[in-house]
Amino acid sequence: MIFKVYFQDLKTEVPVRENTRTIYVKGVSERDVRTKLAEKPYNIEFITRVEGAFLEYEQQNEDYTVLEIE
Repeated sequence: MIFKVYFQDLKTEVPVRENTRTIYVKGVSERDVRTKLAEKPYNIEFITRVEGAFLEYEQQNEDYTVLEIE
């Protein structure tokens, strides 16, 4: 499954909407994605599964790339 992760670059930053970034991560579950990103300095705000028409829409974005973290 593909998950869209909303995050801030640093864990020490207070979440500010204008600074929120997104990445797409391949994983089995939300917990799996959080485990894969645990070593990153990200302050994760929200993770959502992307599928169906929503996935097709996201794939049209030029910034769409999926991270496959082991």
